[in-house]
Amino acid sequence: MDSEPGIEMLAVAPGGATEEPLIEENVWGAVRALRERGLSKREIGRELDLDIKTVRKWLRQKWEPQRRAGRGRTLDAWESFLRGRAPEVGFNAAVLYRELKDQGYEGSYPSLVRYLRPWRREHRSEETCTLRFETAPGEQSQVDWGSAWVWFGEQRVRVHVFTMVLGYSRRIFARGYSREGLESLLEGHARAFEHFGGRTQTILYDNPRTIVLSKDESSGWVEWNAKFKDRMDFYGVTVRLCRYYRAQTKGKVESGVKYVKRNALAGRRFSGLDELNAWLLEWCLEVADQRVHGTTYELPAQRFARSEAAALSSVEGRRPTPQEQSRVVPRDGLVAVEANRYPVPLSWAGHRVRVHLLAEEILFGREGEEMVRHGRLTGKHQVARWTGPPRSSPAAKGSAEGPPRFDPAYLGMAGDVELRPLGWYEEVAR
Repeated sequence: MDSEPGIEMLAVAPGGATEEPLIEENVWGAVRALRERGLSKREIGRELDLDIKTVRKWLRQKWEPQRRAGRGRTLDAWESFLRGRAPEVGFNAAVLYRELKDQGYEGSYPSLVRYLRPWRREHRSEETCTLRFETAPGEQSQVDWGSAWVWFGEQRVRVHVFTMVLGYSRRIFARGYSREGLESLLEGHARAFEHFGGRTQTILYDNPRTIVLSKDESSGWVEWNAKFKDRMDFYGVTVRLCRYYRAQTKGKVESGVKYVKRNALAGRRFSGLDELNAWLLEWCLEVADQRVHGTTYELPAQRFARSEAAALSSVEGRRPTPQEQSRVVPRDGLVAVEANRYPVPLSWAGHRVRVHLLAEEILFGREGEEMVRHGRLTGKHQVARWTGPPRSSPAAKGSAEGPPRFDPAYLGMAGDVELRPLGWYEEVAR
């Protein structure tokens, strides 16, 4: 059979374009040999990656050397049009073929593809070439997030990995978080500075909403996330941003994120986030820092110790306080934070408490009381579980004991009180 039921051959060129199959004698021989072995025409096409029309043609006739038609001669008449129009449509041959037909072009679609091919290659080589940018010791580091599915026991969860790479030595720091929020980003910086023993003069980022709210590249105007910018100013770091759609300019950390996912996390299972981060710290020191880097041909640890360690700016004494808010505890003892609710002792109801937001925890405190800790919930409209001693409601103050003494309905049932003159009481007393 020439075709299988229910399967339709997809066209490889726009409607109206003619096929120009060119086939070598050895391929023709392969077509004949497979046919003699009993294969169908469709099976032969799949085996040799040929269109079924080409298979039919060469099963009908003997092979003869084919002359390749002269290329581009017809299209030379439209060269000036194509030179101007092709870049505007992204060198899309289907679009150009449609427009040329409206102008009287009678050639084939494949001829147009071949005509455009050298222009397309030249254009793409100009677009994709990226100058490698090397920085001096202590001058720049790069930060990015990566995410990976990791096994925590029997559960597969998505972990977000904060990654910082020092531009000169290529030392790397990685730490896992359950979310890519601002608190995780800020804590990741603090942990990285502690790991490296200091900070670089500048840090290069992409353009996430946790860092930049909006940007005008033509004028250089940036609307920063105020809290992030304040923290970086606190550290004394100059923030640099990639151009939009040019994330390859921070290629050092892009490669670093891939390295973490494919090397540190591949085939590993952990009991939880703490064990994962303990392993990542060990991996950074014992594996990533000790391999010969493919660009510098040095061990990052040795390159860092020789030239970069002394060039980093110290962050000693710069310990920002965690984000603190305050809440009044409602009657049910469930405090609302970030659209989730966290239980605290019922005796705190009606009192104002301090709320400390950390990357992975939320702490609730009240003067003279022990701090209450909860893991920071992801998502919204969730209620954290209470893991402390049973919560009991304190006795209400001023509650009456015994039966009500002033119930007007009861007093009415007791009847009217007889009125007597005061002399009557004096007689009783005597």
